[in-house]
Amino acid sequence: MGRKIVAWLTIGAILLGVTSAPTAAPAPAAPHPNVKLLAAIQACDGPSRQLLARLVAIDSGTGDAEGLKGVGATYANELGALGLEVERLAPTPPAVGDNVVATLTGTGKGRILLLAHMDTVFSRGDVAAHPPHWEGDHYVGPGAGDDKAGGVTAICALKALKDVGFTDFGRITLLLNASEETGSLGSRDLIREEARKSDLVINLERGVPTDQVLVARKGSAVLTFEVTGRAAHSGLEPEKGLNAALEAARLALAVGSLADPAKKTTVNVDILSGGDRTNVIPAHAVVKADVRAFSKEQFDRVESGAAALAAHPSIPGVTVTSALQRNFPPWPHLASADAIIARANRLYAELGHTLTATEVGSSADANYASEAGAVTIDGFGMEGGGAHSLLDYADFATLTPRAYLLARLLMDVGHKPGMR
Repeated sequence: MGRKIVAWLTIGAILLGVTSAPTAAPAPAAPHPNVKLLAAIQACDGPSRQLLARLVAIDSGTGDAEGLKGVGATYANELGALGLEVERLAPTPPAVGDNVVATLTGTGKGRILLLAHMDTVFSRGDVAAHPPHWEGDHYVGPGAGDDKAGGVTAICALKALKDVGFTDFGRITLLLNASEETGSLGSRDLIREEARKSDLVINLERGVPTDQVLVARKGSAVLTFEVTGRAAHSGLEPEKGLNAALEAARLALAVGSLADPAKKTTVNVDILSGGDRTNVIPAHAVVKADVRAFSKEQFDRVESGAAALAAHPSIPGVTVTSALQRNFPPWPHLASADAIIARANRLYAELGHTLTATEVGSSADANYASEAGAVTIDGFGMEGGGAHSLLDYADFATLTPRAYLLARLLMDVGHKPGMR
């Protein structure tokens, strides 16, 4: 009788579509943002817009001591009001313009270095000639996105941490560089020193649209050819001259052969000059080229190739010298950067966003930090575009997500500095 009951129960279960398979586990709940932190970030939108406008209104091209002093003082006042200990550090000569280092000490363990730069590629008077302005949420002006927006993003995140009372970190340092655009000649040693003392370095160059961050940058160098010929009267006896400008023109055309598209190495002529009078065969000329590469070996190859070009001038009697001045070292794509992106994405998911990694041909202070052995990530400022042009802009529609991500990463690494 018992077997019949079991059989009937089994048939009934089949008829009702019931099986004995285990119930599927519910999908994990979507992460939720830190409500208090998000509100604090959103509250700094208006003040951040005003701060960026004040910073961009100051001409602060590399080497403009007066302008850099003004930008540095503006940053120092903002950071001091947040309770950071602020220092103005003289640059390594011959650079001019003090670097600003602001430090916040907490009660935890993690040590994070934030990097941004105050200098721009623009000249004094460019702000007046091209007034900064709003185009929707884009603030357009000399140096707006590259990189004054980076410092503004940092200040928003730091203010939010203060507003929510978060102190579970060992040390957060913000280093504002005064000479980045020309290779950080006045700050590279300071960057390396601070990077060695940090568990993580976050460079606040502009974020790349949309939701991209940087995991590798090329190194940079300047290749210079100096050409020496002989002056002569252009009309009376030009045959007695040795035209340095013509030789420089040949070199400018030939130097492109030193590029290597397969290795993504670029060599681009930026300056070609020779002669200063229309009736004199030029005795001197200069060619300068920008060199970018992802490895030291590629710089070595370009340097050797340039020396070979210089050794065989096309005009008998003309002499050519070549020199490669190396600036930013290459920052290769390392597994540690991928680990940071994975960690950041767990936090960014709180806003429904996802970061993706990208590599770029430009150089920045992340290169020095990585060279010093620090775990490094870049492009964490608010997004922007038009760098080094009159279309340079910062996109304030991205301030809230980017500053929130930065603040959450500071909290996460501050609490647990291990990079796993």
